[in-house]
Amino acid sequence: MRIGAVIRTKGIGKVYGEGTAAFRALSDVDLEISSGELTLLMGPSGSGKTTLLSILGCILRASGGSLEILGERADQLAEGELPRIRRETIGFVFQGFNLFPALTALENVALALDVRGLRRADAEKRAAELIREVGLADKSDSYPEDLSGGQKQRVAIARALAGDPPIVLADEPTAALDSTSGKNVIELLRRLAHEHGRAVVMVTHDPRVLSYGDRIIHLEDGRIVREENGAEQMESAFAVAG
Repeated sequence: MRIGAVIRTKGIGKVYGEGTAAFRALSDVDLEISSGELTLLMGPSGSGKTTLLSILGCILRASGGSLEILGERADQLAEGELPRIRRETIGFVFQGFNLFPALTALENVALALDVRGLRRADAEKRAAELIREVGLADKSDSYPEDLSGGQKQRVAIARALAGDPPIVLADEPTAALDSTSGKNVIELLRRLAHEHGRAVVMVTHDPRVLSYGDRIIHLEDGRIVREENGAEQMESAFAVAG
């Protein structure tokens, strides 16, 4: 058992469709995710990475197995209880940013606080703190169309932190970014894990981020096939290249 584990799965599986059209996306996935670590989920297309992330985030229900989040059996909760888990414990970061174009960076973050019931003044104050935390204090009044891809992603990360979640789940957050922007985003996610004690899980195909991962979980055909750390992954890559 991993120390500080905030997510535990046992025997997680996911099947789409029925009968002859059934497709098994995940099979018997046992996994523990801990606070203070950046965990990367990697594998070829169709390996089950995004399906697994969606189950961890209570967006999808598994077809079988157990899912425990902060000691609570999420797989046993009624559908109406899942929004509470997502709202109180999980921040989501997506490849497409999903910012509102008519709102400034500050307003995009403040909106996420508004829906949690904070008063407008308190929401704006906290949003400004989060914008500073992701290094965009000078862009708080900018609209998404005036931001670079990396800046948009950092606003999206600030928004994901609005509820101070202990868990952050990111789906390909560096895929559409150039090298410098991608580096800034992955370094920010690692700081959220190492300096703020969050459990950060990131689905990625991006080889540039490998050395930043505390753990790298490799999936193939819906199963975990191996685990290593960033240093081991880079050594393997150099060995193959040599």
